[in-house]
Amino acid sequence: MIKVIIAGFRGAMGQQALQMINEQDNMEVVAVYSPSANADNAKQAGVAADAQVFNHLEKIDVDADVWLDFTTPTAVFENTKFAIEHGYQPVIGTTGLTDQQEAELMDLSSAKKVGGLIVPNFSLSAVLLMKFSEEAAQYFSDVEVIEMHHEDKKDAPSGTALMTAKRIDKVRQAHEQGDSKETMPGVRGADLDGIRIHAVRLPGYVAHEQVLFGGEGEALTIRQDSFNRSSFMKGVQLAIEKVHTVDKLTIGLEQVM
Repeated sequence: MIKVIIAGFRGAMGQQALQMINEQDNMEVVAVYSPSANADNAKQAGVAADAQVFNHLEKIDVDADVWLDFTTPTAVFENTKFAIEHGYQPVIGTTGLTDQQEAELMDLSSAKKVGGLIVPNFSLSAVLLMKFSEEAAQYFSDVEVIEMHHEDKKDAPSGTALMTAKRIDKVRQAHEQGDSKETMPGVRGADLDGIRIHAVRLPGYVAHEQVLFGGEGEALTIRQDSFNRSSFMKGVQLAIEKVHTVDKLTIGLEQVM
């Protein structure tokens, strides 16, 4: 039995994860955490009566295997640090960690010998999009990334779009694309070593990304769409079940696929 702590259990993804774990025979939620948590809202969320409820990070003291984090960009670093220091294997679904923070957490993970996963996207189609884009970038060096999310998403660009651009950047021939001059600041999007990233935030969207490649006389578009949050749960389940196979903090669901 895999014992799980869910941080951010009151959010949309936390709620989906709680429901998914409750339906599994090989895992259970032993504790939940949120700064606003109390017995009443935990019960309303579907938290089992025997699970512990915490609203202060430093008070968490429970026998558990996995720390599943769906909190906020401002909280995720301290949460992940706490998890590693206390021997909980982190599965981090919260985006917003900086490169420096990721490096610090990886060093801590290695020192403590606690493996974990930072997962920019639990969607299997998104993982495949990143893989296919990295392959295509070896042949098409002109590329732009467009990500589209719901209006309440806290960070921009999305962690998936940023990871996609970084993976493309590793293999493509680096150069600036086009010579257009911006007549309105920011209209060409963010710039990662010449790769332009555009973020859309609109009601009605959940999580979508397309990668556009252009070449002489041809173009290639790779796109994935997540139409509801339940589509992420296969990836969450896989990460919880497989995180024990990694011996250090690692980025990407594909590491355990």
